[in-house]
Amino acid sequence: MAELASRYDHHAVEDRWYRFWMERGYFRPRGSGPVFSVVLPPPNVTGVLHLGHALNSTWQDILVRYHRMKGDDTLWVPGTDHAGIHTQMKVEELLRSQGRDRREMGREAFLEEAWAWRERYGGIILEQLKKLGVSVDWDRLRFTLDEGLSKAVVEVFVRLWEEGLIYRGDYITNWCVSCGTALSDIEVEHIEEPGSLTTIRYPLADGSGRFIAVATTRPETLLGDTAVAVHPDDPRWRDFIGRTAVVPLVERPVPIVADRAVDPEYGTGAVKVTPAHDPNDFAIGQRHSLPAVKVIGEDGRMTAEAGARYQGLTREEARELVLEDLRHQGLVVAEEPITHAVGHCEKCGTIIEPLLSRQWFVRIAPLAGPALEAVRTGAVRFVPERFAKVYLNWMTNIHDWCISRQLWWGHRIPAYYCDACGEVTVARTAPEACPRCGGPVHQDEDVLDTWFSSALWPFSTLGWPDITPDFSRYYPTSVLSTGYDIIFFWVARMIMQGIHFTGQRPFSVVLLHGLIRDREGRKMSKSLGNGVDPLQVVEAYGADALRMGLVMGTTPGNDLRYSEERIEAAARFANKVYNAVRFVRLNLEEEDRRRLEEDLPVVLSPADRWIRSRLARTVAAVGDYLDRFEFGEAARAIYDFLWDEYCDWYIELAKRRLKTSGPDRDAALATLVGVAREALALLHPFMPFLTEELWQALPHAGESLMVAPWPQAAGEDEAAEAEMRLVQDLIRTLRNLRAELKLPPSQAVDAVAVAEDGEAARVWRREAESVRLLARVEHLEVVEPGQTWRRPEPAISGVTLGGPVYVPLLGVVDIEQERRRLGKLLAEARAEQERVQRRLADRGFLDRAPADVVEATARQAEEVAARLARLAARLEELG
Repeated sequence: MAELASRYDHHAVEDRWYRFWMERGYFRPRGSGPVFSVVLPPPNVTGVLHLGHALNSTWQDILVRYHRMKGDDTLWVPGTDHAGIHTQMKVEELLRSQGRDRREMGREAFLEEAWAWRERYGGIILEQLKKLGVSVDWDRLRFTLDEGLSKAVVEVFVRLWEEGLIYRGDYITNWCVSCGTALSDIEVEHIEEPGSLTTIRYPLADGSGRFIAVATTRPETLLGDTAVAVHPDDPRWRDFIGRTAVVPLVERPVPIVADRAVDPEYGTGAVKVTPAHDPNDFAIGQRHSLPAVKVIGEDGRMTAEAGARYQGLTREEARELVLEDLRHQGLVVAEEPITHAVGHCEKCGTIIEPLLSRQWFVRIAPLAGPALEAVRTGAVRFVPERFAKVYLNWMTNIHDWCISRQLWWGHRIPAYYCDACGEVTVARTAPEACPRCGGPVHQDEDVLDTWFSSALWPFSTLGWPDITPDFSRYYPTSVLSTGYDIIFFWVARMIMQGIHFTGQRPFSVVLLHGLIRDREGRKMSKSLGNGVDPLQVVEAYGADALRMGLVMGTTPGNDLRYSEERIEAAARFANKVYNAVRFVRLNLEEEDRRRLEEDLPVVLSPADRWIRSRLARTVAAVGDYLDRFEFGEAARAIYDFLWDEYCDWYIELAKRRLKTSGPDRDAALATLVGVAREALALLHPFMPFLTEELWQALPHAGESLMVAPWPQAAGEDEAAEAEMRLVQDLIRTLRNLRAELKLPPSQAVDAVAVAEDGEAARVWRREAESVRLLARVEHLEVVEPGQTWRRPEPAISGVTLGGPVYVPLLGVVDIEQERRRLGKLLAEARAEQERVQRRLADRGFLDRAPADVVEATARQAEEVAARLARLAARLEELG
């Protein structure tokens, strides 16, 4: 057994035990037994640990440690994502600080710099995760650009191409002019911003002097208009359909078309159609065979197509100049301030430009069908269940996925173009020449969306497309734990790709956690300055405190408000448990340890039977909660058992017996050690470092708590629990009476407990010494049912499960002074009651105040009434 320091120091414990676990290979799967497998959602290679990582990693580690201790063949695969846009931005930022530019360097030189950056900085978050105690199998560490995972990406792309599910075409995409790449819809964050709705006259081309009024929030795009559209049933514009309007400033004649996509309630009911710069306009353009004029380029500046006056201006500059020119020509009808949702790049915050460009797409509908069915039939289950509806709604209305990105860092698209005949070849390996004409070929410059490779994560990390031993044994995985905010980014795509390419769901359960917000409920961000560095928390309080503090009170799918007080409370709990086990350890002599290791039979006291029964209930409850992913409830159950029942009750009850010798002391020690060992095992998934340190200090079998068996729920002892409830209630009542009298701990009192039945009398007499010590009672008189007795006067009384209890007051308190004290409290309570009742009788208050305030006031009234009743009873007892 290891010795324990006089106080718990997490700095001296955590790194030491993590090294111990790694050196002994405990994180590796055992290779036999029921399989439980998990893949770590790969953090960005650019990332650093934040509270969301800490919460999700803790949830997964709890599950993994729990299943490992249950004897399951447990595998947890770690890895990182290459984070295409983020990493390229980081490397370009580094190069700019050195006076270099990637375009001047060329692709190969840039990629060398990117890989070097990844080697220097790409593993930071993994080292930080180790500080949390995550028990992933580091021998199976993966990276999305690893050779094996890259092979899987190419295989998927080629197969989808061969199946006709990948195509290349000119479509409107979300273009980030800062990152210089297309983005998918779910990488665009829509933010409410002030803007202006401008109504503009478009003259008819017939010279009649008539015009059609068009409302727009983006006047600069009218330079690319190729039509005006109205709803076919809108009576205001019905006779305009089929006529020709003239686009102001560029004098382009365009048709006025009827299309049911137009909302007659928006603006004037007539809309300008710019197919190259709006997804809805693009769709209208497709239906009416309209040309697309691209007036904004990939750099966010106006093109030559916009006209010489505007060419080279930014979007914002062009908007101001266009409006100025329209006003000058008297074509502006109205300008109305509005607030509207504007798309921003989720990566860098730049306003998105819907832009016509040639991109690669995945045809989603054939992939979505089986993925929808998997959730509908329960093959894939969402926790909480309500998120299944969110998933099903999105998947039912899903659009084709733009998968190409105009970057250099990432999986380069395996498409090759013939320089001679233009033939496109998609292949697993680069062709030496064009298969059609034999001419030279060059590879597509674009790379794949990072989420394309992440969608393969559950099976590519296990060796697919090769049927490896890991893939055969550990796929499908058991649980995917992630945030509800990436159901669309990642979860849906994994389900689609997993079913399509392996024929099996990628996981059985999607476990979703919420966002961690600050104590005011705000999302944590750099701009607000309300973020929290988990490593600073670990430094101050320890990894176990951070883990327990994040888990306590959490439920799947719900957001969590972070407060340092939660972490402080978890740290106090760690110290409480440490001191309790240290107390046990200090009472263990060498001879005691020998007897405990021999597992000699002992005769258990009622208190021993009670704590063992409570342990059995806790084992059952914690296991049930963990099986249902209710981590907060599981943590609460073990917290309550250790703090309240083991530390505050059983240890206090056992102290007297430890000062004796013989069988009773042996029974107390055996129970103290055995229950502590099992409780530490229950706590281990939540607080692994503390529990390993304490378990090693107790008599035990095996090398590590991490691979010790999960506790089994032994039989519950209803009789022992019923008896203990009688004793606990008597002690609590006596303690409360002492507190009401404001007696110092050193002042002893007498007590008379009047048993209402023989069982209460028997138990109280047997446990009188424990009651006397824990309630600080000098003499306890137990009155049997039917026994003649005289109530002490004056006395203060309380009600217990077994009957009333009285504390004589003569010689304990100054009766007259106590009467005055209680009278003052009674007057204060009556005044408070009057104030609360007046408030509740005020119709204005009831009508105007929020419902929760009214409800709190009503509760306050009930509490004051109860306090008045108690005070009045106390005064009456004093005569």
